[in-house]
Amino acid sequence: MTKHRARYGPHNPDETYIAHAFAEQLVDLGEVRMNYATVGEKSSPALLLIPGQTESWWGYEAAMPRLAEHFEVFAVDLRGQGRSTRTPGRYTLDNMGNDLVRFIDAVIRRPTYVSGLSSGGVLAAWLSAYAKPGQLIAALYEDPPLFTSELRPAMGPGIRQCIGPIFDLWSTYLGDQWSIGAWDAMREAAPERLPEWLKGIPFPDEPPQQLKEYDPEWGRSFWTGTVAASCDHERMLRSVKVPVLLTHHQRITNDATGFLFGAMSDQQAQRVQDLLRAASVPVEYRSFPDVGHAMHAEKPDLYVETVLDWVKSLDV
Repeated sequence: MTKHRARYGPHNPDETYIAHAFAEQLVDLGEVRMNYATVGEKSSPALLLIPGQTESWWGYEAAMPRLAEHFEVFAVDLRGQGRSTRTPGRYTLDNMGNDLVRFIDAVIRRPTYVSGLSSGGVLAAWLSAYAKPGQLIAALYEDPPLFTSELRPAMGPGIRQCIGPIFDLWSTYLGDQWSIGAWDAMREAAPERLPEWLKGIPFPDEPPQQLKEYDPEWGRSFWTGTVAASCDHERMLRSVKVPVLLTHHQRITNDATGFLFGAMSDQQAQRVQDLLRAASVPVEYRSFPDVGHAMHAEKPDLYVETVLDWVKSLDV
């Protein structure tokens, strides 16, 4: 038996969670109980923050105090992450997007700005296309894997030419709902299982906190394509109805193989902009090639400044 075999998640809170600077709350949305933290004044505009894959609400913790000077901030744990409910077999963009529609109705209760990172950025795009009329003011897509998180994208590399093999590794050795938990075996297998462009990613001796709070079935749903089976990204982007800021961070494409280390290629980012403009919505694009994937955690001041500059520029 390996050293690290645990079933992390809401069913095992003592092994899983740590304390944070902001109080956490749960709201019952029907299928899921969604965990969230909120800061700021109710008289301020609302801002919904959607974390990326493996990230819980507290990924925004460094940025939240400054954001709270301008917004009432709501940072959530998506289903299958943090303290929110695990939903075996039910990890799809449509289900997660509708969780957020219910959250806006039940908790925020007024039009809101939304900012999402990575998979959360794809969900920000989902909301900007499919939320109820009047729920969203505008949407920030923070380095989202649009097209790249699809199994068969309309253009450019897909999930299996990007970070997908990491998701497959987690899913295989950790199991749905951490049902296997073979962390040490996973670390030993990684050099042979991962393709060349991902071999340098380190795996610490202990599972990092964000992975303890993550259901590896998320990764399986991306690797197999089930997460977006009913949500074609191109169709979604053609349906967007509110102003958008797209930020695009560090990316490296191997021209010989087509493999991408990053969230989106430059060509895919341009296609996102083209589709949004075809939908007749204002779109601003900002490139940050020297910034890591999660700007809000790595460079919280730059993230807050970017949000504020964009919001001030909007004619809403």
